[in-house]
Amino acid sequence: MPNLTRASEEMFRRTEDERFGTLVELWQHCQEDRERSVEHWPATQRLRPLSQPGTVVLGFDDQEFFMNDWSFSQLCRLANVSKDTLNRLSPETAARALQETMPGGDKPAQVLTSGSTIRSIHGTSYTRLHNVDLLNIVREFATDFRPPQEAAAPPTELASPEDTAPWEEPEQPARPRGGTGLYCGEQDMFCFLIDPMGWTDIDGEPFAPGFFLWNSEVGRRTVGIQTFWFQAICQNHIVWDAVDIVEFTRKHTANVHDSLGEIRRIIEGLVEKRDQRRDGFVQTIRKAMVTKIGDEADEVLKVLSQHGIRRKVADEALEIARQQGRFTVFALVDALTRLAGKLPNAGDRTEADERASSLLALAV
Repeated sequence: MPNLTRASEEMFRRTEDERFGTLVELWQHCQEDRERSVEHWPATQRLRPLSQPGTVVLGFDDQEFFMNDWSFSQLCRLANVSKDTLNRLSPETAARALQETMPGGDKPAQVLTSGSTIRSIHGTSYTRLHNVDLLNIVREFATDFRPPQEAAAPPTELASPEDTAPWEEPEQPARPRGGTGLYCGEQDMFCFLIDPMGWTDIDGEPFAPGFFLWNSEVGRRTVGIQTFWFQAICQNHIVWDAVDIVEFTRKHTANVHDSLGEIRRIIEGLVEKRDQRRDGFVQTIRKAMVTKIGDEADEVLKVLSQHGIRRKVADEALEIARQQGRFTVFALVDALTRLAGKLPNAGDRTEADERASSLLALAV
């Protein structure tokens, strides 16, 4: 079973201002991004790179806009000049170089602005899909899914006693937010969500559903989703032992909005499978609570031995199960699970749990 590292990689590359604690916070941020953003369609010959103190701006339609790192990179590609080279020049020289290399003609450029800043520059073939449109699907069809446990934040530098008066407590900085699984920056969005109540049994082992969802409004990455069933999530947001992995991606071309329907279908399929598996597991447990392994201790010990359970452990499990009145499958599984929890070695506990869970097959 593979381990999925995509969420962990996202966690380590995100700055604190790109991390959001809840889906509501992320949705509000993406909704505000959409409301603030404006699309312009100037002809490429009307784009005017200009210099201002310390920077290069882009003018068109009697307006001048600043550029972030991403939109400046796109402008350099449009002019077919090296961004690294321009960054070594003065703003005046860099603007002049861009002016002399910009393509002419009446072909329009797609320029996305937010306030006084350009977010992206594209040609006519690019089709934008807003992050909030994807989050609306999540809010409607994945209502039980939540971000995983917050990953550890980097240590903060404590205030030095020399920096404060002797009668004052040192002012400590607020703890920075760790990896939340919910990220959005100026280039893209990424969501890591799980159903913490969706645990069920697959081939005798516990699994829960989750998914990754990503998009970029400015052409930084594709739109996509990856769903899976997992056994554990470590502190660094590595997903361990994933099964039933489904992935869908699409580029931001003319039919990109069709991906909304496909992503909705994939999430609905994950939820439907979760409900089916959970209902099936509940039925198995109910059956295990009334299905007896045997009436006599010797008969039960023989079955436990066939499932690889040592005699000493089996005797202790029988004694615990006897207190419940009869030797049902559920009583023996519950007893063996309690005993496994007392083992000091994690590997031994896992092996004992697997052997105990295998008894559930007797109730199917």
